[in-house]
Amino acid sequence: MPLLGSAAMLLAFDVVPEAVSEHDDWHTHEHLPERLSIPGFLRGTRWVALRGEPRYAVLYEVADLATLTSPAYLERLNKPSAWTSKMMPHYRGMSRGFCLVTGSFGLGTGHVSVLLRFKPTPGSDAALRRWLLQDLLPQLPNSPGIGNGHLLEGAITPQMTNEQRIRGSDANVDWAVLVTGYREAVLADFLRDVVGLLEQQGGTEVVGSMYRIDYSLTRDEVID
Repeated sequence: MPLLGSAAMLLAFDVVPEAVSEHDDWHTHEHLPERLSIPGFLRGTRWVALRGEPRYAVLYEVADLATLTSPAYLERLNKPSAWTSKMMPHYRGMSRGFCLVTGSFGLGTGHVSVLLRFKPTPGSDAALRRWLLQDLLPQLPNSPGIGNGHLLEGAITPQMTNEQRIRGSDANVDWAVLVTGYREAVLADFLRDVVGLLEQQGGTEVVGSMYRIDYSLTRDEVID
């Protein structure tokens, strides 16, 4: 199972163009190390869009769902650093999901990814989950150009915190599929085909984008 832990926080957002350079410096040198020092945070990865929107996707892999409501995490959110407070107003269109990892297939992490965010149509949850976990995702690691595939399901609504008050309210994430690999053309073909398949199986409001890995950090690199 390539994802670390049984839960994840998925973020998708834009940053105003004039703040992109400083955002990436802050996110790399302060924000990711700060988050990965919180107990239960295992790996954080920032992706930048190749096709589609928004510009950024960030995935935090965590030990369990309780990590995302822990006092240690909430304390950081309610006491943002000066640099964090400066960067928060530059965010646009933030979606933020506290998710269970309900399926994770394959090994490693590819440098190219497809991220699909969607909702099940009413009454289709069980059938859609079964199709994803039994038919689609388990086959992907055997496909040339693809390394793994994961299903994330939004489980709890994040609390309002001081960080969120600075940047504005966040939208929730319902379900998401993340697929990573090493051949951009293969991932592009997958993105083209899978949106229609998801809709046929009961997915709605499907948003699909393609990303390249920009920076990744693990807890072991932060905590000796």
